[in-house]
Amino acid sequence: METIKSPKQTSLAFINDKSPLIDLTHNDLIASGADVLFRSENVEDGLSKLSALTSLPEVCIIDLDFYDRNVLEQLRELKTKYPSIRLIAHSDIDDNETVNALSEIGIESYLFIGSDTDDFKKAIERV
Repeated sequence: METIKSPKQTSLAFINDKSPLIDLTHNDLIASGADVLFRSENVEDGLSKLSALTSLPEVCIIDLDFYDRNVLEQLRELKTKYPSIRLIAHSDIDDNETVNALSEIGIESYLFIGSDTDDFKKAIERV
C-alpha cells in the first residue's frame, strides 16, 4: 500500500509569492505543520535561494506571473537545474497553449485562481 505524504511531511518552497491568496494558503499550510523552507518574490530570487540550501524542497509552489514575458524560460531553467523538485503552478490562465507549455516544462500540477488550501494539500499529496 502506497503511503501518501501530507503537507506536514513534505518540504515546500513558494516562488513568485506576491498573491494575497498564496499568503493565505502559505499561512494555512504552516498552521497544518508544513515545512516551508523559503518564500521568494520571483523565480530569479527563488533560484538564488535554492542554490544556498543544503537540502532542497520536495515541492515548489509557483504563482505564475505571465506579465513577466520570461516566466516560461525561468521555469525551464528551474526544472533543468533542479529536476527532483516537483512543481505546482498557480495561475488565472487556463488556455490549452499555456497548460501544454507548462506540461512540457515538467509542471506536475496546475491550480487555478480560486483554489483553496485543501486543493493545494491535495496537489502536494498527488505530486
